[in-house]
Amino acid sequence: MTRATLIFAMLLAIAIPLSLLAGRVWIDLETTPNAALILAELRLPRAVLAVVIGGGLGAAGAAMQGYLRNPLADPGLFGIAPGAALGAVLAIYFGTASTVLLTGSALAGACGAMALLALIAGRTANPAHGIALFTLAGMMIASLAGALTSLAISLAPNAFAMSSIVVWLMGALTDRSWDDVTLAAPLTLAGVLVLWRAGRALDALTLGEEAARSLGVNPRALMGMMVLGTGLTVGSGVAVAGIIGFVGLIVPHLVRPLTDKRPSSLIVPSALAGALLVLVADVLCRILPLVTELRLGIALSLIGAPFFLWLLLRMRRGLT
Repeated sequence: MTRATLIFAMLLAIAIPLSLLAGRVWIDLETTPNAALILAELRLPRAVLAVVIGGGLGAAGAAMQGYLRNPLADPGLFGIAPGAALGAVLAIYFGTASTVLLTGSALAGACGAMALLALIAGRTANPAHGIALFTLAGMMIASLAGALTSLAISLAPNAFAMSSIVVWLMGALTDRSWDDVTLAAPLTLAGVLVLWRAGRALDALTLGEEAARSLGVNPRALMGMMVLGTGLTVGSGVAVAGIIGFVGLIVPHLVRPLTDKRPSSLIVPSALAGALLVLVADVLCRILPLVTELRLGIALSLIGAPFFLWLLLRMRRGLT
């Protein structure tokens, strides 16, 4: 176990029990009525789902940055999460009530967006040109998915359906249950395992595509693993919680100084750090003294946008 993995595992072990007590109403195990029921049926599934979704997004962001060799890569910014949201919204628009079909549509949208991005990435041999190209391509995919989602919303059959879709897209863990955990956890775990298995190939890819080929890396197999792993982690999270952005961008940059900077050593610590970030952000959304609970997706965007700007400014200084 690496130092980064140990640090974030310990922090997560401390944060989870504390998150169960925190909220608009703080739980006192001795005096709060029905404390055990509240913890078991409301607080615990929400905390577990935060860990699952954050872990998947953190791992996906670390793997994407290694695969695309782009420090700005993120499932939300590069269109993966919007693609998953588009798939889910289309399922809702066409009246799909089945949770399984809704999840399958979100997974298909995420996999399709990642496949398109990977195809664009595979055509670029120069990493220096690639950063700009991949960023623009990712933003194009995100914009297209967002436009199609907005079109589906505007053509919604009734105001209730439109309102439900808009609120869901903001991203939140409110009123989630063990059913959502049962749905998202196996898919996310499978996706993280696929990305972890791709770690060695991602290490070789840092030397360049030709060097990676000479070391036995199969580019098509690696692209398939990235599409599958990213689709599972991002698609399952979007299916149960809506769009929760910037986790995959922020976490790898915080974790990287604690590792040897190889993609393979970054994926697991990033998963743990992503779980910690989403869990803490969700607790803050619950305890803020607002009339209604702040949506988790909005809160993380308020954190992530300034972080993204800081990264851009740092890259600009590095180029001058």
